Amino acid sequence: MAMTEATSIQTPAPLTAQDHARAMADYSRAGEARAWALGNRGPIRFASDGKLDPAILDSYWTHGFYVFEGVVGPEELGELRADVDRVLARAPASPDADVDRKDGIIKPPYRWAKPLSDPVGGTDANNGRHPVEMLEPTLGESGPAWTVELLDGNLHLMDAALRLYGHPGLLGVAAGILGDDFVPYNEVTFVKEAGLGPSVAWHQDGTTHWTAPDWDMGAHGFNFMTQLYPSTAGNGVWVLPGSHKLGKADIKKLVSGSGSDRIEGAVPMLCAAGDTIVTNRQLLHGSFANSSPDRRITLNEGFFPRKRVLGVTARRLHGVVETYDLTRINERLRILLMAIDARRQRFPQEKAYVYKPLAGREDENRWNETARETVLKNYNQRDMFI
Repeated sequence: MAMTEATSIQTPAPLTAQDHARAMADYSRAGEARAWALGNRGPIRFASDGKLDPAILDSYWTHGFYVFEGVVGPEELGELRADVDRVLARAPASPDADVDRKDGIIKPPYRWAKPLSDPVGGTDANNGRHPVEMLEPTLGESGPAWTVELLDGNLHLMDAALRLYGHPGLLGVAAGILGDDFVPYNEVTFVKEAGLGPSVAWHQDGTTHWTAPDWDMGAHGFNFMTQLYPSTAGNGVWVLPGSHKLGKADIKKLVSGSGSDRIEGAVPMLCAAGDTIVTNRQLLHGSFANSSPDRRITLNEGFFPRKRVLGVTARRLHGVVETYDLTRINERLRILLMAIDARRQRFPQEKAYVYKPLAGREDENRWNETARETVLKNYNQRDMFI
């Protein structure tokens, strides 16, 4: 008589952080080789006429990003690290404990996530711009329940970040890419702690101008990403070079064709501590769960072309619809003038940047303790999003 054995169907074992690191190894090596081969890196350089070196501009528009080396020196880097650590040390133990603030800050500065998770992939969050979920390794029972993944409002949280915002070299780059009348976006700090940092699912940042008749490859501006620690394949942001020129990417198709969340042809944005990456916001990008042993802290500053903001009605990531008139833009630009003055006070040996559209209004936008309370505090309520 024939015997039939029962077949048991086993649930796949959870993906551990170690498994994830191993799965990333070959992909990372290949991506690193492609990244170094691009050649899109070097110090900030200006031509004899004071404008950004055309070779840098050409490389930026070709690849969608450029690595500026040595932007932040050791002393300033130490100040930035100390300020970030001070803010993180004040973080509550969990999101639930961050509901009764006493400091007058309206928008909570801490954004939390489960370690190694993907908080937004495959959801409607952020206007649905993260359509595919990333792999989520398990941490194990001994790890923390939550980790801070982002600080919101760099400039009123950290004086060193305010001074960095007034960096004359970076502001010269902004003018070179966007024109002298560039306008601000927002400023946040991405926190990817070693072995804990969550992923940020593949996406493109722009939401407003994709179908505009005059759309171009710079329509949604760029981000400066200043790295306080080395950015590696394991902890850093990955991008698909050149994708900023191609319109809206079909992310689901790219992931399906690659067989996993490791999109073929992508590269990690590799750099040293103190380097700043300028990244086109239309560039397809994302970051994997940080199963590596390396911490990443990224100070983000975003800027837009003025013509893409003035008079534009847009939906912010939390759903509020706003129209940006000249008064709103100039109110937000006061923070830039104060940052330039704060940097002048701390680094008097530098030649301060002059923001040409508001030249002559420096005296009414000096940095001092009164300005901290009356102008800077809660400045991020005036952030602009397109």
